[in-house]
Amino acid sequence: MLTKEQCKAAFQERLLALAGTSLDESSSYDQYATLASLIRDHIGQCWMDTTQRYDAQKQKQVYYFSIEFLLGRLLDSNLRNLGIREVWVESLAELGIDYTELANAEQDASLDNGGLGRLAACFLDSLASLGLPGHGCGIRYTYGLFDQTIVDGVQVKKPDIWLKDLDIWEYRKTSKAVFVQFGPPLGTIKAVPCDIPIIGFGSQTVNTLRLWSAEVRDEFSINYSSLPSDGCHKLLEYKNWVEAISQILYPDDRYEKGHRLRLVQEYFLASAGLQSIIRHIKCKQGSNLTLLADQIAIHINDTHPALVIPELMRILMDEEGMGWDDAWQITTRTISYTNHVILPEALEKWTVVQFQSLLPRIYEIVHEINERFCAELWQRYPGDWNKIGAMAVIADGFINMVHLAVVGSYSVNGVAELHSHILENDLLKLFYQFTPHKFNNVS
Repeated sequence: MLTKEQCKAAFQERLLALAGTSLDESSSYDQYATLASLIRDHIGQCWMDTTQRYDAQKQKQVYYFSIEFLLGRLLDSNLRNLGIREVWVESLAELGIDYTELANAEQDASLDNGGLGRLAACFLDSLASLGLPGHGCGIRYTYGLFDQTIVDGVQVKKPDIWLKDLDIWEYRKTSKAVFVQFGPPLGTIKAVPCDIPIIGFGSQTVNTLRLWSAEVRDEFSINYSSLPSDGCHKLLEYKNWVEAISQILYPDDRYEKGHRLRLVQEYFLASAGLQSIIRHIKCKQGSNLTLLADQIAIHINDTHPALVIPELMRILMDEEGMGWDDAWQITTRTISYTNHVILPEALEKWTVVQFQSLLPRIYEIVHEINERFCAELWQRYPGDWNKIGAMAVIADGFINMVHLAVVGSYSVNGVAELHSHILENDLLKLFYQFTPHKFNNVS
């Protein structure tokens, strides 16, 4: 561990290198960025060691998919988890720097809306603190949900521009980009990952939160001079639409455009995350994915990432050449699900028309999942069309994402014991009666 004298010397040297200024003339943000940069150096070796240990031991790894992650400010928690907060607070005080003021210069990552995101972040913290191989997968929102100010006693919303300065904790991994395929007119979209280290408390374990940004594919290879007069304008419109995928958490779904964008976001997350995981598994453990469920576990936090179920089926069948039965067995042994919503009117559904137009191949797979599941229900409840209709994945022109999540998972739970009982006795009672072994409580 560094001494206070070493801390002070390193801080002043790094401040000059980063901000090009003296200690007396530096801002609180300059000081925050300097300390965070030094902590990044400290984290790097532990992060690499953790990854190499997982690969060498071929440990089964957990991937936690969530549309939200409420991380909070990372500087103070990282210092505490590394066990070096006290020496740095004292060193900075001797340099005349108020640590609290410095720490408050950090901008909160705008990746959340509340409890859903906090639960996800807590799980990541716990996994790393227990030394367990568990990582997060989400979207890197440019503006998050919104920033709120009160003007004359009235709430005023504005964009939360939390990335006005570079996020010091993230590592952009352009070489690990993947391509997500939609139906026309969106086509293929580039997904670029940014990794954030998740540090365990006193465990020497550093796991990863991977956040995805949407970008136009091969933007700079376009010959603009060959385009028609309105071609540039259309390309800019398309670019803005693509980048909107990772701009705002929960776009306004009262209107068709916002509703459509939410579905695009959800498939973007599911496909980018799964492609990245499968590529890593094949690179480190070989191309045979028949043992995938023994190598990884995928957990979906509410129904927003539920499209990992048909997307994993697509990858196993279309890219790996498996038959339906083998792919389904692997998928349903790999994915588990936490339900957050118990109000029927708040459950996530998509119209068949909208879903099929944006995700034609995924719709084919969801349709087949529904057909086969309804056939199972018919065997158990012959002639009971009311019960079968109430449990179907697709019914009355809608795709019910809760039903898809339950049917495609090996484990279903609520966010608390009471919540789990409500699922079993009310909201998902028919599913509990059909497959009681799936339901459990974990918190």
